[in-house]
Amino acid sequence: MNNPRLAGRYAKSLLDLATEQNQVDAVYADMKWLHSICKSNPDFVNVLRSPVIKPSAKASIIESVTKERVSKLTSAFIQLLVAKNRELNLPEIVTTYIDQFNTLRNIHKVKITTAAPISEEMKNTIMANVNAKATAGQTFEIETQVKNELIGGFLLETNGVLVDASILRDLKDIHKQFMNNDYLHRIR
Repeated sequence: MNNPRLAGRYAKSLLDLATEQNQVDAVYADMKWLHSICKSNPDFVNVLRSPVIKPSAKASIIESVTKERVSKLTSAFIQLLVAKNRELNLPEIVTTYIDQFNTLRNIHKVKITTAAPISEEMKNTIMANVNAKATAGQTFEIETQVKNELIGGFLLETNGVLVDASILRDLKDIHKQFMNNDYLHRIR
């Protein structure tokens, strides 16, 4: 159940409290870890969202997953979510917290999608080029994804700007030109 307003409020409250207690980086590390758990384990997310499973059972499952892995502040926050029956919103709150943290620290995501996995050397080259264009105080995080259907080339996305330099897009453009029959009247 997506509820961006609720996720924003809880994430902002946690960020404010973490700032007040000087634990912003620790909570951020916890949120990154929880984000990876939610992303890699859909069963965990399904348990959180299940109306059949009792809140006490959810609390014990969450406790067993996060035990000695997260800070006391994050643990108390998760317990609050369970007490308020908001545990189903945990994945969304985690994502929103990460976004708010990135905004606070002026960190921008660079998402690169390629047809084949790219090497660390290539990632470093791309990041060097991106950092050269950055203004003072900006930092970038790189995220890679592989989509075989691109055939070749890449998609680069950052700050809502998409650069599509893929072979798939080139083929679609060529197909579109042929469908427009731009060359038919020149032949006659």
